[in-house]
Amino acid sequence: MEKIIDENKQGETLVLNQKDGNTRKLFIESYGCQMNFSDSEIVASILTEQGYNTTQNLEDADLVLVNTCSIRDKAEQTVRKRLEKYNAVKKSHNPGMKVGVLGCMAERLKTKFLEEEKIVDLVVGPDAYKDLPNLLSEVEEGRDAINVILSKEETYGDIAPVRLNTNGVTAFVSITRGCDNMCTFCVVPFTRGRERSRDPQSIMEEIQDLWNRGFKEVTLLGQNVDSFLWYGGGLKKDFEKASDIQKATAVNFAQLLDMCATTFPKMRFRFSTSNPQDMTLDVIESMAKHRNICKYIHLPVQSGSNRILQEMNRQHTREEYFELIDNIKRLIPDCAISQDMISGFPTETEADHQDTLSLMEYVKYDFGFMFAYSERPGTLAERKMEDDIPEDTKKRRLQEIIELQQEHSFYRTKEHLGKVEEVLIEKPSKRSNEHWSGRNSQNTVVVFPKGDYKPGDFVNVKITDCTSTTLIGEAVGYSENN
Repeated sequence: MEKIIDENKQGETLVLNQKDGNTRKLFIESYGCQMNFSDSEIVASILTEQGYNTTQNLEDADLVLVNTCSIRDKAEQTVRKRLEKYNAVKKSHNPGMKVGVLGCMAERLKTKFLEEEKIVDLVVGPDAYKDLPNLLSEVEEGRDAINVILSKEETYGDIAPVRLNTNGVTAFVSITRGCDNMCTFCVVPFTRGRERSRDPQSIMEEIQDLWNRGFKEVTLLGQNVDSFLWYGGGLKKDFEKASDIQKATAVNFAQLLDMCATTFPKMRFRFSTSNPQDMTLDVIESMAKHRNICKYIHLPVQSGSNRILQEMNRQHTREEYFELIDNIKRLIPDCAISQDMISGFPTETEADHQDTLSLMEYVKYDFGFMFAYSERPGTLAERKMEDDIPEDTKKRRLQEIIELQQEHSFYRTKEHLGKVEEVLIEKPSKRSNEHWSGRNSQNTVVVFPKGDYKPGDFVNVKITDCTSTTLIGEAVGYSENN
C-alpha cells in the first residue's frame, strides 16, 4: 500500500523504438506501482541488447513477460488471468512462445507458477533482471529458469532505462530499492529485499541524459525515498558499520534533492514515496529552498488511530504525524499533501475509524489513495492476525473515508481559484483536443486552451474554475522557468 498505483496504467503494454537488426519480438505488460513500470524499462533495455524489439501484438511475440505486483489481491488475480490468456495464445497460435513472470509476485509464487501449475517458462525476481540473458538460454534449452535471489547491492545504476510510452516531458528515475520498514500489511520487504541506495553520480548522469533529450520534469522514485543514504554502497542498515570517511562523505535524501535542484535549475523535481517516520526536517527545508522542487508530498499514514498504527508496525504516532504536517505547512504553506489510507485493518474499532476521519479533518489532504484491507499472503498480518472485520463494515468505512476525501479535495482545489500558477504542459486534455493538460507544482491537473503553446512548455495559467480533481484556466504567458 506504500506506493501509488495508477489504475489507468494497469496492464499497459510497453513499446519503444525498433532497433535495426533485432529479429525477436518482446511483449511486456506491467501491473502495480510506478516502480514496476520503471523496472520494465530496465528489462526492455537489457533485452534490446539481446536482439528483442517490442511488439503490441501478443500473437507475434517470441517472449511474453508480465511485471507483477503483490500489493493487492485484485492485481494478483488480474495477472493470473493474463497468464491464462498468454497460454491460450501459445497453444492456439504460437507454440514457440516463451512466457515469464517478473517482479514481486514472481518471488512469492515461484514454485506454484513453475512446478505446480506449469503456466510459465521463467520466473525472475526484481533483483535478477541482469540474469535474463542466462535464464533465456536455459529456457531455449528446454529447462525452466528461475532467479528470485534478493540482492544487497543491485540498484541497476549502470543501466540506462529505455523510456517507454513516454510523453517526452516527464520521467521517473529510481534512486532506492527495497524497504526496511516491516509494516505488517505490506509484502514489499519480502519481495524487494532490504533497502539500498544508488550512487548519486549515476543518478545525476541519468538526469543529465534526460535533460539533454528535452525532458523537463523528473520524479525521484523509491519504496521509501526519504531513506536514501549513499555511503559508497551497501545496505542502509549497515551504515553504522561504515568508516569515518564514509560517514563524513555520505549523501542523504535532503542533500540529493539539493544537488538535483542546484545542478538542473530549469528542471522540475518531484519524489515518491515518503514515509512519515523517515521524513526529516532537512528534506522539507530543501524543498522550501528551491522553487524547482515541486510543492507536493505523498505522505501515507494508513490510519489515524495510534493503536492501529502500532498494530501496523508504523514507526510513528498520530501526534508525530501532526507535528510533521505542521512543519511542512510552516515551511511550505502552499504544499499539497496526499495520503494512503486503509479501512478495516484487523481489530479496527469504530473509535479507531473515527480517529482516521478526525486526522483527515486536521490535514485536509489534497487527494488520496484509499483501500479496504485485504489480507496479503506472506505479510506479518497474514501470519499473525485474524482478518476479523466484516466486508460490509470495511466497505462502509471506506466509503466514509472516500466521501470525506472528496469534500477535502474540492476544498483544496478551490484554494487555487484566482491564482496564477506555473503549469508544465504534458499532453492534450483527455476531454478536449483544443486544450492542453499539465500539472502545477502541487501535482493538480490543470487544463487550459492550447493557444500557441506546446508540450514541454512551462506556462503561467490563471485559474478560473475547478472540479474536485482538476483546475481550469487561461494561459497568461510563459513562466520564468521556460
